[in-house]
Amino acid sequence: MTAKDKLARRRYEHLVDRLEGLLRASLKREYAGYYGQLILGADRLEELGDLKDVRRAAREAGRRLRWKTITRLVGGRLFVLDDREVPEEIEKRAGAATAATAATMDRAWRQDR
Repeated sequence: MTAKDKLARRRYEHLVDRLEGLLRASLKREYAGYYGQLILGADRLEELGDLKDVRRAAREAGRRLRWKTITRLVGGRLFVLDDREVPEEIEKRAGAATAATAATMDRAWRQDR
């Protein structure tokens, strides 16, 4: 392996490690590793490098977390999502949290009127 290839491999591994850290940070403990998502804006994407490499590295980082990783580019933003089927218990927990958040936002909206 040439020195250029070794450097490219090290850069790629560093990118995978960095994205894995961002993916881990996006997780909520109460969802036991499910409902993971990361949204990378255009500025962050440019900072990370070539889109093709970032997508490939994001999928590898997701595999490290045992995700069924999908990536979607929408309006200049890259969405990295965990597409695994969510266990019913965690789905209920997330639904209750969403309902509580909606109720809190509704109360705040009414108070501001």
